[in-house]
Amino acid sequence: MDTGSASKSAIWLKHFIICLIAFVMLYPVLWLVGSSFKPANMIFSEIWFWPRQWNFHNYVSGWFGFQGSSFAKFLQNSALVSLGAVLGNVITCSMAAYAFARLNFRFKALGFALMLMTIMLPLHVTLIPRYILFNSLGWVNTFAPLILPKWMATDGFFIFLTVQFIRGLPKELDEAATIDGCGPVQIFSRIIIPLALPALITTMIFTFMWTWDDFFSQLIFLSDIGKYTVPLGLRLFLDSSSQSDWGPMFAMSVLSLVPCFILFITLQKYFVEGIATSGLKG
Repeated sequence: MDTGSASKSAIWLKHFIICLIAFVMLYPVLWLVGSSFKPANMIFSEIWFWPRQWNFHNYVSGWFGFQGSSFAKFLQNSALVSLGAVLGNVITCSMAAYAFARLNFRFKALGFALMLMTIMLPLHVTLIPRYILFNSLGWVNTFAPLILPKWMATDGFFIFLTVQFIRGLPKELDEAATIDGCGPVQIFSRIIIPLALPALITTMIFTFMWTWDDFFSQLIFLSDIGKYTVPLGLRLFLDSSSQSDWGPMFAMSVLSLVPCFILFITLQKYFVEGIATSGLKG
């Protein structure tokens, strides 16, 4: 065997291994999609994801399977909460990041250190104080506890991500803008924001996905079924005391993945650039 044949064989083997690993990683998703088209008696009776009998009734039953409303209400609630959280994080976290990266003020180092410490603080530690606070404000069973904290730059991870990106931008741009008469607000809005777009889009993608998939916080603060989001709506298909509707639940689970999939595919280029640049520059 010559060198060229051995090289081609190695390439084919490498591609085969990569495809095999990709299939193993994607198999749960493929099984979920396939199970959404299977009859109830065939979902757990076979391991192969491709359905032998196609059952589109799962989607109809899952969409209209709620008294007085449809699954569209849960999608609407999730979209409202997620978009509110995305706008809050993108606006306030970028402002806080610009202050830490470019402005000089007292206790800047201490404030940055405290911000980093919040990243290591588990969500469950602050759950009871937050619930007591929001309950005293009358915000329990509303979307306010899920949206308004995002408008106060409470996610230290996204602040740190954007700080690292802004620090990689040349300071000469700020100095040139200052000579032209721009103040901090103009520099932030006209120079930093356009150049930091990859980091902001990364913040947007992460915030949307984490908020869209969040079950715990929404379970704590929402009790009215009419205000349920997608994760809580999917929970309604499960019943510990009687038979669970697995087929409709899998069908609505597939539909709930569509917004995240479209968002990631559309903005994938900016997402990769934001992660890579934030990690390399600092």
